[in-house]
Amino acid sequence: MFYYIYYIILLILYILSLPLLAIMLLIQKYKESVPARFFLHNNPPLKEGGVHFHICSYGEARSINSLVNKLDRDKLRFSAVTYTGFGVIKEYSKESRYLPFEIFLPFWIKRQKVLVVVEAELWYMLFMQYKKLNCKTILVNARVSEKSLPKYMRFKWVYKRIFENIDSIYAQTYEDARRIKLLGGNNIKILGNLKFSNIAKVTKEFPKNYKVVVTAGSTHEGEEELIFSAYKVLKDVENAQLIVVPRHPHRFDKVATYLEKEALKSKLTFSRYSESREFNSDIVLIDVMGELINAYAMSDIVVLGGAFVDSGGHNAAEAAQFGCKIITGLNYYNQVELFKLIDGISIIKNSELDEKLLDYAALPNTKVDVKVNLDELLLEIESVL
Repeated sequence: MFYYIYYIILLILYILSLPLLAIMLLIQKYKESVPARFFLHNNPPLKEGGVHFHICSYGEARSINSLVNKLDRDKLRFSAVTYTGFGVIKEYSKESRYLPFEIFLPFWIKRQKVLVVVEAELWYMLFMQYKKLNCKTILVNARVSEKSLPKYMRFKWVYKRIFENIDSIYAQTYEDARRIKLLGGNNIKILGNLKFSNIAKVTKEFPKNYKVVVTAGSTHEGEEELIFSAYKVLKDVENAQLIVVPRHPHRFDKVATYLEKEALKSKLTFSRYSESREFNSDIVLIDVMGELINAYAMSDIVVLGGAFVDSGGHNAAEAAQFGCKIITGLNYYNQVELFKLIDGISIIKNSELDEKLLDYAALPNTKVDVKVNLDELLLEIESVL
């Protein structure tokens, strides 16, 4: 009965959302994902008999690299929700798709050996349909933050049904495991954070042309203004460079317009990395994917975005491996447990950024020393292949 009620509700929501979906088709970043997910355009089912990894976006797709590299590539199938995530998984395998909206899953899903879902992609139809096909279902890198727990608890009756269809759960921390158990999860093991098992490595080395290099990593709407203002204060007293890397590619042009205008007003030089492929300007916008790690490698200071606005923060491990001084905001609730594993992150109020950048020499250098053992998870996957 739950299945049918759930499906009918989703069907009604889908019909009501059709006008919105039509509007989304006009937006560049949705032109590929919306037709595939909501209309099954160029989105055939995955080949049967393999391991289906499902992720949400870019970070999750990158985090499973060390795991998928230990498995037979011919057995791997992938799905993603976002176009940045899809951009990564299609490099893993041609058997990569956008995950369709849930009402299509009963007809789209074909029998696989294992379903491996990453982090918080808790789709009832996804897990339930695979269990109907006697497929092993695994949730990895599972997390539920303390802040989001009350929201989850309001829909505990739904999450209980979802967890009933999950065979094994590999949580990031003991606290995540405790919160997941409150929602109805069982057979929970502690794996650690997969992002520590596959910290990105430098792909290109660039010369450092300024005394102090500040990289604003994974920035969101409103953060570039805050960071640029603080950078100008530092620039008045130091030969400093600012590298800006927005979190979402669809914002590249908007951020470029803002930075170019502000650079002109402040008599600073500006360039887009996609055009110059160099770091010779006072302000450089990285407007291509995959170059953030190379910027971190030559940075003295990383101002990590996503926490100066209410977005939950971002992964600091990539920058911390280089011993950078890392500054981030107070809204890092999605990264609380991960931050505990990194020494030296400076967590500040927005109003303190000017002061902290000026006094950057007094900031601690970061250090990360965490190992994630994938053996038990790999053994569970390989046991049914």
